[in-house]
Amino acid sequence: MTQTIAKSQIPASLQGAIHTQLFIDGKFVNAESGETMATLNPHDNSEIAQIAMAGHADIDKAIHAAQRAYPKWSRMSAMDRGRILLKLADLIEANAEQLAMLESLDTGHPIRDSRILDVPRTAVTYRYFGGMADKFQGDVVPVEAGFLNYVSREPLGVVGQVVPWNFPLMFTSWKMAPALAAGNCVVLKPAEITPLSSLRIAELMAEAGMPDGVVNILPGLGQVAGQYIAEHPEIAKIAFTGSTATGRRIVQASAGNLKKVQLELGGKGANIVFEDAFLPAAINGAAWAIFHNQGQACIAGARLVLHESIAEEFLEKFTALAKSIRLGNPLDPNTEMGPLTSQMHRDRVLSYVDIARQEGGEVLSGGKAPGGDLSAGCYVEPTIVRAKSTHDRIAQEEVFGPFVTVLTFKTDEEALAIANSTEYGLGAGLWTRNLQRAHLMAREIKSGMVWINCYKRVNPGSPFGGVGQSGYGREMGFDVMREYTQAKSVWVNIDAQIVPHYPRPAK
Repeated sequence: MTQTIAKSQIPASLQGAIHTQLFIDGKFVNAESGETMATLNPHDNSEIAQIAMAGHADIDKAIHAAQRAYPKWSRMSAMDRGRILLKLADLIEANAEQLAMLESLDTGHPIRDSRILDVPRTAVTYRYFGGMADKFQGDVVPVEAGFLNYVSREPLGVVGQVVPWNFPLMFTSWKMAPALAAGNCVVLKPAEITPLSSLRIAELMAEAGMPDGVVNILPGLGQVAGQYIAEHPEIAKIAFTGSTATGRRIVQASAGNLKKVQLELGGKGANIVFEDAFLPAAINGAAWAIFHNQGQACIAGARLVLHESIAEEFLEKFTALAKSIRLGNPLDPNTEMGPLTSQMHRDRVLSYVDIARQEGGEVLSGGKAPGGDLSAGCYVEPTIVRAKSTHDRIAQEEVFGPFVTVLTFKTDEEALAIANSTEYGLGAGLWTRNLQRAHLMAREIKSGMVWINCYKRVNPGSPFGGVGQSGYGREMGFDVMREYTQAKSVWVNIDAQIVPHYPRPAK
């Protein structure tokens, strides 16, 4: 049972910043059905607000608003589109504390992370693509004499975007910034359990001068709103971040009009520590790789792959570090790890502790929900489990929580085989002082991203995405601008003496 948070319990900085309606055609409106759903504070499962849930009629309205806005927006000079995104970045920075508090309240992110990571990364992404808008160029292709062939990049039209609940604020920028810079209009569905920061961004977009209808943000259930966006015949592209199982359903739903699909899906990142690694950096890096945001990251270093000669020393120090992590209210600046984002997900993560024991794994640390003041929330202790085999479920399936599976190896070849032993291929890391080994392993690991002597580094200029069951397409950089545009090849006869004719055989 939930209870509504009293107004006095909501930080003063959030008064007036919590929006509960859909954002369609530049206005906040109720859902046609009147349906709502509670968004909860995962710290204690109390209710923050009732949020309007979009249905088919609402999505149709949003798509039609975007279609009306598209001709003007797509023909606006790229520099002017960029100016609006740059203004939005300024507004995000001006409202940084409010956005950080909103994100932490709704998702459970520790406020220290929301302040120094989520909000700055969101602003810098809008700023990067605001600058990119008038710098994404076409090509001139060298062809036969007498002809000019140029290739322009054109926006796709109205694109649908579905973002997950783990980094809702940041993912609005990853999805919307390049799409808008390229000249598309957007219908975005945030996760139904974490919609608050996305709706606040909608308000800031209007303040930045975004024309009505260019951006529409509609919280809704995945099987209702998300499914309808994916199958809608007037959506030119669907971009989705989330689970691999849902990604497969989106591909099937997209077949009706053969819309373009971009998928950033699950992961089971291998984080390999070789015998020559600088252990203090590797230990801290491994903790960051799995325990940041409570392990709720597709690129998390969920498999800790240790050379057997250093495994015991590493685990002794790594376990001590995990046990020292301060769990607590995400709005407390001293908190280092907050709750998982929902009670359902907490229970799923804890179920993998039982699976580990059934498989003969050894729980080295954690493995349970804390009691006391945190018992009402969605908390799970930092959990370290040693697997018996790389074929165990805990070494193959994405847990998506503060749960790391430990495996050991003897040779570089064995480490590589372990890294490539899952169906996923999103992110991987390795720690070594051997430069030749580092580059060789980076080449051979089947993953869209590899970090050497670091982990989870991202930048709006660097492509982000995976291979295999981790999806296809890329976020960020020039790669994502190609994802949101299509090439048009134009041929021009520039020599008046060249007269087109129907070829005939010589007499």
